[in-house]
Amino acid sequence: MYASIGGSRRPSAPRTSRLTVRLAVLASTVALSAAGLAVAATPSSAAVCNGYVGLTFDDGPTGSTSALLSVLRANGVRATMFNVGQNVQSNQSAARAQVDAGMWVANHSWKHAHMTAMSQSQMQSDLAQTNSAIQSATGVRPQLFRPPYGETNSTLQSVASSLGLRQVIWDVDSQDWNGASVSQIVSNASRLQAGQVILMHDGIQNTRDAIPQIMANLSSRNLCPGMISPSTGRAVAPDGTPPPTTPPPTGTPTTPPPTGGCTATATTPNVWGDRYNTSVTVQGASNWTVVVAVTAPQRIVTTWNGSPSWDSTGYVMTMRSNGSGNTFGFTTMMNGNSGARAQIRSCTAG
Repeated sequence: MYASIGGSRRPSAPRTSRLTVRLAVLASTVALSAAGLAVAATPSSAAVCNGYVGLTFDDGPTGSTSALLSVLRANGVRATMFNVGQNVQSNQSAARAQVDAGMWVANHSWKHAHMTAMSQSQMQSDLAQTNSAIQSATGVRPQLFRPPYGETNSTLQSVASSLGLRQVIWDVDSQDWNGASVSQIVSNASRLQAGQVILMHDGIQNTRDAIPQIMANLSSRNLCPGMISPSTGRAVAPDGTPPPTTPPPTGTPTTPPPTGGCTATATTPNVWGDRYNTSVTVQGASNWTVVVAVTAPQRIVTTWNGSPSWDSTGYVMTMRSNGSGNTFGFTTMMNGNSGARAQIRSCTAG
């Protein structure tokens, strides 16, 4: 090709000249490719999140759950998995993998039956059995429930509420269950607005193939995947607790010596089968900062009477006074570790 530059044939250049040209072209190509890769590799999470949407996947775990999790992780997605109880029971490792990948797990009934045709006691048994299976497999007790087919009534909602479950339907149907193509799924997902939830399904190839394009569209609109609030059923910012990595150091006394003019004392007034409450009283200062740690895989899920923030592991919380007094508290999910209790790291005045 080098012998026909400019449209007319030329004598071949000497070997060394041809080699120099080839190397120059190769270097330019590599430089351009590297630049292109650098742009493509920019994480979508770098964008400003002006709102959050709930990406949900029903009917898992399936034989394709691992493939789905790989795609979600590759695209920086945390999603809510509405699992069927009998599927969890027969594939506990896949359910555990969902949690390990940072997903939220939720209740989608025991065997995907038409629950509005059940009696109240049957509903109660179905949802309780599913909760138990999910908690046994993952260490997490579900807080959300999606009725199969979106079919619900006041009795089912009341039963779900009695089990601590918030009913979540959806705002956008991807139609993946109905044979939608990749482009159709992407188009449907493009209708998502801040706070809304989309219905998708585990085990569908077109859905997995659509995820990168769905994320690109969301990122272009400064929307990010979020968790679904158990209080409102709407998509909100993630809770800031990533999947377990390295457990934080242990052995810190519950009540350390005074640091910077204050002392924090922790008590555990309430303990249930899956969680416990911690109450912390600060003495010696009205404006304070207290550092608290929990032991993996436990996670703090609710706080009150303070302004919390977390370190990168999600196991160390810094609580600052917010004018609500000198006592604050929080709820910790045990996630299978029922023996450990939250520990005070330090208390600093000012």
